[in-house]
Amino acid sequence: MKPAMIALFLLMYLVMIAKPKFRTWAALAVALIFCVIGAVPIGQVLPAIDFNVLLMIAGTMVVVDYFIDSKMPNLIAEGLLRKSKNVRMVIILMSLFSGFVSAFIDNVATVLMLAPVGLAICRKLDINPTGMLLSIAVSSNLQGAATLVGDTTSIMLGAYAKMDFLSFFFMNGRPGIFWAVELGALGTVGVMLFLFRHETAPVTSSQHTKVGTWYPTVALVGIIVTLILASFIPGKPDITNGLICCLYAVFCMVADLMKTRRKDGAVRSLKSVDFETIGLLSGMFVVIRGLQNAGVIDDVAAFIGGLGGGNVFLLYTVIVWLSVVLSAFIDNIPYVATMLPVVQGVAASLGIEPYLLYFGLLTGATLGGNLTPVGASANITATGILRREGYEASIRDFAKIGMPFTLTAVTIGYLFIWFAWH
Repeated sequence: MKPAMIALFLLMYLVMIAKPKFRTWAALAVALIFCVIGAVPIGQVLPAIDFNVLLMIAGTMVVVDYFIDSKMPNLIAEGLLRKSKNVRMVIILMSLFSGFVSAFIDNVATVLMLAPVGLAICRKLDINPTGMLLSIAVSSNLQGAATLVGDTTSIMLGAYAKMDFLSFFFMNGRPGIFWAVELGALGTVGVMLFLFRHETAPVTSSQHTKVGTWYPTVALVGIIVTLILASFIPGKPDITNGLICCLYAVFCMVADLMKTRRKDGAVRSLKSVDFETIGLLSGMFVVIRGLQNAGVIDDVAAFIGGLGGGNVFLLYTVIVWLSVVLSAFIDNIPYVATMLPVVQGVAASLGIEPYLLYFGLLTGATLGGNLTPVGASANITATGILRREGYEASIRDFAKIGMPFTLTAVTIGYLFIWFAWH
């Protein structure tokens, strides 16, 4: 049965690559087949699904929808514009701001909230918006791995490795992946200074956005603070973080209903939840459980562990840069879901803590999506917005920004994590 399961798994990945729109259905179909053939007994299906991950994703998406609707991001972006002397500085500050926001908010949501601001600036200055929007997209991808709530892959790692919000900052007395990502982000400032060295036209701003409601901002800050506080609670249920995010989502919906006496906001926010990703993850959790039951994960871990002959640095390097290359062409969510148990097995075979390899995996898989316009959902969103505005961003246009961003950020993060954790 093992060869048939491997064949089904590979077929699932081929469908995800060739037909991304059907990636959720591919995962769910293979999960169903694994259940039918007995690879995953019915009693293991619900335990295999990490509901903490799903609840965190759903809850934060609802809060983020209200946050975007409040116009708070626009207000902050306008403040950055007023502090900018020229177009180059606007692009740099907008990119850094998008990176900061995406450390706490989904990358696609970050692009959707900041792209209209960037487009408005470019229209006012009568310049091509391609550089600004692509910089916003790749910066949002870059810092998504910085915190527990910054990206789906971060949420998955936190749940799988039993990591709390603070674990991304400091863990076991060592700096976490947050610092690797932030150092990489600082490195990209030099890249932007060079790429946009000719954009020296002066800028001014007279816009003043009025924030509609403040409770979404309170809720977003509340999620972060509460997750930090929950980090200090020993022996808490695994589903704690997911419940926290959902409670703040309910808070936003109730506050909106009390203010407007209408259900429109609640309906809109629930529709903003990415049920496709939730379905994809649910299917992947079951598929991975089936592969674990069949011993496939152990076989792959043993194979990868044998490649380096026990050389930790070589294996760490392979995991980071292989993740960069693969994530440039395949969705990093199913990739990370597949690789987390593999990486854990490799670490166990080497007799080392898995966090070095976990952080290396997340660095490569999250940042690697910036190599191509189809490597991350935020990139696809940004190029789609540009297309609707009449600007076609070619692969070459994207590579001029994405390639140096990726190589700079990954190299810095790769070296920092190695020296901090080896």
